[in-house]
Amino acid sequence: MNINVLLFGIATDLVGSSSLNIELPNKSTIASFKKAISEHSQLKQMSTYAVAINESYATDDTIINENDVIAIIPPVSGG
Repeated sequence: MNINVLLFGIATDLVGSSSLNIELPNKSTIASFKKAISEHSQLKQMSTYAVAINESYATDDTIINENDVIAIIPPVSGG
């Protein structure tokens, strides 16, 4: 299935775009998504980030459905 991934913060800087499309097998979980996304050489530099599906934070066992929009949200720092 084709999934649209939105990128924010440092992830946008690393990839050079605010989104990307990836192919995942049907019934993929967030854990398998994280493994697939880590294969993008630019994103290997991010050691930690949150993942949201359709604007709600997701856990590693959340199932991804076709046409879901996934967002990679890096940690925010500052004051």
